Amino acid sequence: MTPDLEGRVVIVTGARGGIGAAVADAAQSAGAKVIAADISADADHRLDVTSGESWRSLVSGLDQVDGLVNAAGITHRARITELDADDLSRVMDVNAMGAVHGMQAALPLMPVGAGIVNICSLAGLTAHYAAAYTASKWALRGLSRVASMELGPRGIRVNTVFPGFIETPMTASASDAFRRANIAAAPVGRPGQPEEVAALCCWLLSDAASYVNGAEITVDGGIAAHAGAKFISDALRS
Repeated sequence: MTPDLEGRVVIVTGARGGIGAAVADAAQSAGAKVIAADISADADHRLDVTSGESWRSLVSGLDQVDGLVNAAGITHRARITELDADDLSRVMDVNAMGAVHGMQAALPLMPVGAGIVNICSLAGLTAHYAAAYTASKWALRGLSRVASMELGPRGIRVNTVFPGFIETPMTASASDAFRRANIAAAPVGRPGQPEEVAALCCWLLSDAASYVNGAEITVDGGIAAHAGAKFISDALRS
């Protein structure tokens, strides 16, 4: 069943590719007026998520914001022994503080019943090897929990989605070994598609999820559920 977002204004960041693009398309198909924002020069609405001024410019022409999906993100695959302070700061600025800027900018325009969805990652649930990316996603997870507590009394819900290995331009830049390992770890035995994440995001923005606040939902083919124990099950089966 397609969620009903008819007449709602929804901001989606990172909307030029991957999960962000899929969310923008799905929200529009569900009836929303979508503000598809991205740092790309050819974006419908150009936005630097790390800049409060850029965010204020984005919302300045809007009367209301019913939904916000913070999907913009970057990766950095250095291990902790190789991590540079500047790289950590850059990744945190985009992946964590970018969502904070978005929530702060949209909040004055959000009515009761509005929803925010922050796109996290399985790296926000585990000790993922990419240190800066992992730190940023754990930060976003914590910030989302705080926001759900603080904004709930205002009738604004904040939920967090944790994608696993989804076929996007970001994961396409990873090694074949990374792809194979993720598929092997997923009980469903395949990568996910951006549209599968987008469907959940649109549901979370809809009235169907009106009592869902502070939720942390994985879209990962079951990786998080077995907490690394799948290899034991596979070994016993073979």
